[in-house]
Amino acid sequence: MSKRIVITGVGLTSPVGNNLAEMRKNLLEGKSGITENEIRYMGKRPAGFCDFDEEKYQKKKARRRGTRAGSISIYCANEALSDAGVDWAAVDKSRYGVFLGITEHGNVETEEEVYQMHQNDLDYNLWSIHHNPRTVANSCAGEVTLNLGITGPHYTVGSACAGGNMGLINGVQQILLGEVDSALCGGISESSQTFGIFAAFNAQGALGSHEDVTKASRPLCKTRNGIAISEGGCVFHIETLESAEKRNAKIYGEVVAYAYNSDASDFVLPNTQRQIECMHKALSRADLAVSDIDIVNLHATGTVMGDINEVGAVREVFGQSKNTAVNFTKGHIGHCMGAAGALELAGNLPSFEDGMIHAGINVEELDPECHMENLVINKPKENPNVQTILNNSFGMLGINSSVIIKKY
Repeated sequence: MSKRIVITGVGLTSPVGNNLAEMRKNLLEGKSGITENEIRYMGKRPAGFCDFDEEKYQKKKARRRGTRAGSISIYCANEALSDAGVDWAAVDKSRYGVFLGITEHGNVETEEEVYQMHQNDLDYNLWSIHHNPRTVANSCAGEVTLNLGITGPHYTVGSACAGGNMGLINGVQQILLGEVDSALCGGISESSQTFGIFAAFNAQGALGSHEDVTKASRPLCKTRNGIAISEGGCVFHIETLESAEKRNAKIYGEVVAYAYNSDASDFVLPNTQRQIECMHKALSRADLAVSDIDIVNLHATGTVMGDINEVGAVREVFGQSKNTAVNFTKGHIGHCMGAAGALELAGNLPSFEDGMIHAGINVEELDPECHMENLVINKPKENPNVQTILNNSFGMLGINSSVIIKKY
């Protein structure tokens, strides 16, 4: 890349923590954030919710007017700026951009409006005057700019469950293009707040369950039966290496390459060959050999065919690399949809410093079709010399993404 771009701040909320230190601790300890929750019309279901202070950075009036996705975005963006040590009062806010990946948006607000109408004889006069700004696609990124006074560009990246990676990629691209000097970028999801997504995955036969709710999300396990739907958010503060060094910033890692492509083959079923091509493209751009990658984080949702197809792709690319450990994160946090890729990357970043690779959990019996060497399951693995991470994130309609981060 023409400029060296680094991650200097991380702000997040997830079912296992409201900051990176808390999340990392729970990842290493193998704790699940999935609990049983009452879902409208559907009764009790496994799901992941975030328990952060919505009013830490946002006034009550702004929260009432805005959205849950917006409140998650505002919390994560402010946490990322704080973590990055930015003197916010002194920066040129026209040179900042906000780029957030999403899976879908507006479902929570629309469902609530329709529900209230049906409780009140379909009185459409109850429809909120705030509905339109709440449900436009750029809403959550726009709410961040309103909250922080950012006058540079903002938009969301509709990219299904690859959203977290794609938000980061777009932030990198905007810096490379010279549109911004720094970016707040990543992924956001409020999915567990809407019954519709639960009903849809239930109709597909892909809604995870288990008598022990903390094991409802169990990717690669022989008995897996679907996903546990979660909400969450992760926003990275990124800037050029030159800028970071100038202000003596903490550097989590350098974004050395990315790639994304399309399957063009199915609405839902992943395409192993396209995933292979995406990973090879990222490796080629980074000028790295397969054996140079220390950690691969699987997308691994816990669906039967999704896991088999992805492991097949990763096995094809990294199967002969004895140096490459392979883990996943959704056993801990469920599927955070548009936030998944960013949260999963964030969860692995501390490996550069603590020399540990967190395990994928809840694998009671590994599915033989998901077997590959160097899987890190159920117990963390030590590696005091982690230098590179490849983060995979894939989504419906066949969108694939891979991001490579290198230790600085």
